[in-house]
Amino acid sequence: MGFLAALSSASPYSSILDLASTMKSQLVLASAAGLATSTHVDLPLPPMGFNNWARFTTHINQSIFTDAATSMAANGMLAAGYNRLNLDDAWSTHERAANGSMVVDSVKFPQGLSWLAAFIKDKGFIPGIYTDSGTLSCGQYPAAYGHEAIDLQDFSDWGYEYLKLDGCNVPGEDEAAYRRVYFDVWRELLLTFPKPVVFSNSAPAYFCGADNLTDWYSIMGWAQQMGQLARHSYDIINYDSKGSAWDSLMTNYNQHVRLARYQRPNFFNDPDFLNTDHPNYTLEEKKTHMALWSSFSAPLIVSADIPNLKKEELEILLNKDLIAIDQDPLVQQATLVSSSPDWDVLSKNLANGDRVLTILNKAGKAGDYTVPWARIGIQTDRISPDTALSVKDLWTGKTEQVKISAGGITAKNVGPHGTFVYRISGRMGGSSHPIVLPTGLIFNTFSLKCLSDDKSGKVAWKTCDGSDGQTWTVSDEGRVHSLLRPNECLADVQGKLLSRHSGCRTDAWKYYNSGNLVNGNSNRCLTEGAAGAASVSDCGYATNEQVIGLPVGAKVIEVDYYANK
Repeated sequence: MGFLAALSSASPYSSILDLASTMKSQLVLASAAGLATSTHVDLPLPPMGFNNWARFTTHINQSIFTDAATSMAANGMLAAGYNRLNLDDAWSTHERAANGSMVVDSVKFPQGLSWLAAFIKDKGFIPGIYTDSGTLSCGQYPAAYGHEAIDLQDFSDWGYEYLKLDGCNVPGEDEAAYRRVYFDVWRELLLTFPKPVVFSNSAPAYFCGADNLTDWYSIMGWAQQMGQLARHSYDIINYDSKGSAWDSLMTNYNQHVRLARYQRPNFFNDPDFLNTDHPNYTLEEKKTHMALWSSFSAPLIVSADIPNLKKEELEILLNKDLIAIDQDPLVQQATLVSSSPDWDVLSKNLANGDRVLTILNKAGKAGDYTVPWARIGIQTDRISPDTALSVKDLWTGKTEQVKISAGGITAKNVGPHGTFVYRISGRMGGSSHPIVLPTGLIFNTFSLKCLSDDKSGKVAWKTCDGSDGQTWTVSDEGRVHSLLRPNECLADVQGKLLSRHSGCRTDAWKYYNSGNLVNGNSNRCLTEGAAGAASVSDCGYATNEQVIGLPVGAKVIEVDYYANK
């Protein structure tokens, strides 16, 4: 039985809160029975390394990987953490062997994949491999459908410890078909397989951008229970493609910002490869690629011609300050603080209490941009205006002491499609770390409309414009208020959503990784209606109108999407 059925009038569950409690109990019982909710791999930090696809597609051979390993061991990439070498599609012949095993293409890999895995390990890397969950791979090579067990055993015997499972040519095109081949088949294999295998799940990518995102959200929900990565959107542009690399980057970025609620240690939202040597990027765009992926704590899997990287491209990939925020133990995905046609601002927390601030110039011209302290979540009313914070520019490495009285942080002369990233630290009001609250956009992850307050307290969904009325703070108790009206909070008033002073006393909200923002009094969900109307209505299952993005740091209640199926 699905989530929506459980909330119907015939359901024994009276609300999403009751359902969550029941699902939680079932997960506890499942754990007691020895049924893990994810595969038995500990991957607390997002993986870093190399993959051939975006740079070489199917035109691969043994030397691409031996040369990459040799170069990465010598050029500082291995020492910086890029320790995985992953083969992608087209490493096999077009026919399986008589015993059902895949056959390595001996022309491309004359010494075989076992030899290559040993070479990769000898250089200090961890080898990974690719297959597809359907009847043929995306490159029209044999895929794993019906051969899952023998393929997994072969890959392990050959020495590969990371598996990317693509989703081309799956029999049946709906979410249920993908759930059968991924969740039902591969999850059981990975749980019972004696050796840990890092599992990269590409199923969500085949459902992004749809007119109805319910299936996309559903797959992201069950992907958490069967692997460590979920590639959620389109392939990043290939090296030989003539389209706009910037548009490709922004397309995946705009998908990625919708999914922050899913990410946690051991599960990473994957926006696809770092293709920082694509000839269609400007230098600023290459830097933005690294800056955004690092701010997201996304996997940093480079798909480039490693031995021939330009000096400035290698410097981008080796930026130790950006790698540090990507590999921070909290692995928070930075979320939107504000958004407008020309500028996006994102932030996240780090494990030591520091705050990351990322400022993206989407415009085609250079400009300055100031982010007030309140938008960064810093409560200036509790801090002396003479207090200085350390603000480190992660591109230049320079640190400035910026007083609270300055009003915020200004990024000056941000180039077209450029991105500045700052790391903020310091003592405030006797505290060893900045006093920060979850602060940023509340937005519908289908329409990308922003929840907007106005001086009258009327709340609506509007085009994002970067205003204080669209920047919200969420307290630990679930009180939600805009920066425009800090003394009034969101309230469910007979189904209407208003900003009222009484809401700060009576209305607490709970946020689920299903994307529902639920009022604690009515047990109903924040909803986007026609013409931007903001209301509170009965909760549905992952509906376009009710899946909401919240600022990073807001408490997320995990619901197992398929505990009741």
